[in-house]
Amino acid sequence: MELAIFGNEYQHGHLPGVERLLATLSQNGMRLLVDGAFLAYLRQSGALLPLGTEAIGGECGPGDVDAVLSLGGDGTFLKAAHWVAGTGTPVMGINTGHLGYLTTAGIGEAEEVARELTSGDYRIEPRTTLQVAADCSVADFCGLCALNEVAILRQDTSSMIAMRTTVNGSELTTYKGDGLVVCTPTGSTAYNMSVGGPILDPMNSCLVLSPVSPHSLSMRPLVMRDDVTVAVTTLTRARAFQVSVDGKAVLCPSGTTVTIRRSPTAIRVIQRTGHNFAATLRSKLNWGV
Repeated sequence: MELAIFGNEYQHGHLPGVERLLATLSQNGMRLLVDGAFLAYLRQSGALLPLGTEAIGGECGPGDVDAVLSLGGDGTFLKAAHWVAGTGTPVMGINTGHLGYLTTAGIGEAEEVARELTSGDYRIEPRTTLQVAADCSVADFCGLCALNEVAILRQDTSSMIAMRTTVNGSELTTYKGDGLVVCTPTGSTAYNMSVGGPILDPMNSCLVLSPVSPHSLSMRPLVMRDDVTVAVTTLTRARAFQVSVDGKAVLCPSGTTVTIRRSPTAIRVIQRTGHNFAATLRSKLNWGV
């Protein structure tokens, strides 16, 4: 079994756990291919790596490995998810970050993770992604999908932006404020939650439109089915506004129309058999504490 491994470069305090995880995976007969930047970080940190650990090479693409492990928080998971997008290769998140909504195990569970991966004792959840396009030449979103959200945001200016929004060609409203977040169920616990949007079970078939600091209090988050096409034409006193796809931002000129729809491909997320979303919310949000 071949595993591609991504990790963040802030593993202070977690390096012994990372070493134990990699050693256990190798001892269970897995070939480890590590993202180049993360591998360089491990070597510079003096981490003990199993023999045969290699960097992901140019000839090794996401379709050439059996699974991907993400060691970090949700940002690292998104990086791994974008790497495998469109290939069907599943991703498993191991939390060494803070909240880690997208992760399913902790760094101290090396033996359990290795056993479950080798025995196939896990389930796979297909997660909705969004594809985005813009009618301006400066924004090329080709091949880029959002597992969490597409956010339309004002630049660093005090002026609000106006976002004329249609759904399947019919006018919905013109949002006025700091921005608009269009998120997947998976992304409901990300930017969407921070702006007051609803938390959704990640296996739902829907998307959410959540305004950011709306000028009118009547502008509330809206849950819609996920087979619609959302088009947003943004006008701003500034020359440009931001379009952020899972945190990767580009500037678009005022008047640009951004089109968002469900992508035909999903990200396949590995979940442990005992994992459930209710328990994740209780743990991450300290509900009942």
